[in-house]
Amino acid sequence: MKILCANWQADDEADLEREAFPDVEFILARPGSHSAAPLDRDMCRTVDAVINYSPAFNVAADPSEFPNARIAVRSGVGFDNINATGWAARNIPACNVPDYGTTEVADHAIALMLSLTRGTTSYANELVGQGQAGWHFSKAPLMRRHKGATFGIIGFGRIGLAAARRAAAFDMRVVFYDPCLLSGVDLSTGFDRVHSVAELMAISDVVSVHAPLTDETRQMLGAAEFAAAKPGLILINTARGPIIDLTALEEAMRKGSVAGAGLDVLPVEPSDMDHPLMAAWRREEAWIRGRLIVTPHAAFYSPAAMRDLRLKSVEVVVAYLKEGRLTNCINADGLKL
Repeated sequence: MKILCANWQADDEADLEREAFPDVEFILARPGSHSAAPLDRDMCRTVDAVINYSPAFNVAADPSEFPNARIAVRSGVGFDNINATGWAARNIPACNVPDYGTTEVADHAIALMLSLTRGTTSYANELVGQGQAGWHFSKAPLMRRHKGATFGIIGFGRIGLAAARRAAAFDMRVVFYDPCLLSGVDLSTGFDRVHSVAELMAISDVVSVHAPLTDETRQMLGAAEFAAAKPGLILINTARGPIIDLTALEEAMRKGSVAGAGLDVLPVEPSDMDHPLMAAWRREEAWIRGRLIVTPHAAFYSPAAMRDLRLKSVEVVVAYLKEGRLTNCINADGLKL
């Protein structure tokens, strides 16, 4: 069994995978600094499966370049960077790995909220920058009480539910919006459901995004949604950057209709530091100081999560090729198996 590991991210040579799956041949293709790795066509023709390890780059070859491949996997939760439709056209399943970093991403979302609402980042920055002059409890601009506040969630899958449970532990009211979720979930969880983004924005003190990137969710949060937001809204995004219109967010934060934001993902990654929002943040302009936190698409990460992700990615392939057992398929509607 031969697996192409496209856009290989780890520093090692798939040591973990080779130990766990000694009968599998792994071919590693590392990405360039700003693009997916070019793939050798002769090599592409020989592989039985393709795993894409990059959240930023698609596989740098069309599915038709892999005539012997029988399955394609996106090593991660989001699947906007795998050509699920193209693989389905060849009647080949495309899969993801949705169950590896749920707790890490949910923890990160809550951590971003807490960094803003309890001022931990602001206090530290003020003390570093001003010394004793920064020693005062008023230096955190978004300080607030969590008990009784409303935590809104867009996308109520595994991670959204995990974030909801954490927010509820802070005595926050939890509401969610997810048009893809079957009715009745709100009754079984004790959380409240709303049926539009506008309604969620209007009642939430914090909105945390946990939706996949699709045609429907791309720039789901833009000028109109920010204009309708409850005063003092804090926005958290640990899902996909393009779900938020970054220019509209910058305008909303300047106007004050959005009080603060914690962003682990951005529309362009690595970040376009010349974007007005990012440039103002890096310059520590007075209007944005203490109101924005950016982390480098790291919410998923812990050593334990990475181990799970790497092994589960291969397990999806091996289960299908050896046992015919298909898991986590994202293009099943287009297949004739």
